[in-house]
Amino acid sequence: MLRVENYRIFARETNKNNMEYRNIGKTGLRAGVIGLGAEHLDGKPFAIVEETIHAALEHGINIMDVFMPGDEIRRNIGKALGNRRKDVIIQGHIGSVDLREQYDISRDLPICKAYFEKLLANLGTDYIDVGMLFFIDSDDALQQIQSNGIIDYALELKHKGVIRAIGASSHNPVTARKLLETGIIEVLMFSINPAFDMTPAGTDVLDTFETLAQQQYVTIDPARAGLYQYCEQQGIAITTMKTLGGGRLLSAENSPFKKPMTVAQCIHYALTRPAVVSTMVGCQSVVHIEEAVNYLNTTSEQRDYMDIISQYRGELTGKCVYCNHCQPCPVDIDIATVHKYLDIALLDKNNIPPSIKQHYKSLPVNSTDCIACGNCEEKCPFVVPIIENIQYAAELLA
Repeated sequence: MLRVENYRIFARETNKNNMEYRNIGKTGLRAGVIGLGAEHLDGKPFAIVEETIHAALEHGINIMDVFMPGDEIRRNIGKALGNRRKDVIIQGHIGSVDLREQYDISRDLPICKAYFEKLLANLGTDYIDVGMLFFIDSDDALQQIQSNGIIDYALELKHKGVIRAIGASSHNPVTARKLLETGIIEVLMFSINPAFDMTPAGTDVLDTFETLAQQQYVTIDPARAGLYQYCEQQGIAITTMKTLGGGRLLSAENSPFKKPMTVAQCIHYALTRPAVVSTMVGCQSVVHIEEAVNYLNTTSEQRDYMDIISQYRGELTGKCVYCNHCQPCPVDIDIATVHKYLDIALLDKNNIPPSIKQHYKSLPVNSTDCIACGNCEEKCPFVVPIIENIQYAAELLA
């Protein structure tokens, strides 16, 4: 059974159910940090779909991913939402098909159009919030959507208001970066967990994940870390998938680490990466929904993933991994968030995005309030020069 625990979001906003919300990049939309990955509702009777979705809505979940191409699951979701469609941000995919009666991918424009139009009809809606270019995991896939009219189709849909923002899903940081650099993508759905982040960029993480226990992990792959920083820099939101690694990270037998992670650690890790807005948790029952939102009520100790990645301390020395082990700060500086903004600024010190400076200045307590007491540096597992970095952030961002 899924046990989902809490994560403290910075500058948080809550509702009566304690859901916390973040801006989805520059889209003007806001999403709860816990989203609903609807894949596991596929094949379930309507009653299960309805009660699960209603429970999600009642607990403040307001974003869901619907990549499944089948008519029945789409109709069931649409029927379950009913007149509450406006309360949900839907990620709907362009290129997800079931021509062979199974999950499949198409880059054929007429087929993609037909399936996307059926998505609208089955959901009983005239718009999709984020139109996702589906499964862009290789340069060939990127070239295909550029040359066969699929990107133009997405742009046309946005121009007409049929989609509110253009997104894409990917598991490959190199290809994803190339796609983002076209300037078209506003939301990236990406696979994020510590095992994936420590897998070299040239490796197919989906294939690798079948033999995680045999992999040798060294440090966070720079292509993946760079992708998250680029998204933060450009105001591109990330929603996450594979956060729990299909449950493998929770298994003592299948974990690549010295001990299994908890759900809380997995979600905390994902939500502390730059640009991440929401993690899509696969739920297929009311119980799963309730366990998922309970994540918002647990302790910092239950979220802490340092006992997992600290085994790589030598390779990560001097680098902030946003783990919050340095907290609490006696003057309440959000040290991890300041480091995130500093890392983005250092990508190009001469051209720091105004949004990053504004986010920094919006912090209730920032670098200028540092009293250089050294408490944070004593607690940091990775010997980060925090005081020096905090002062440098004030110089660059204030």
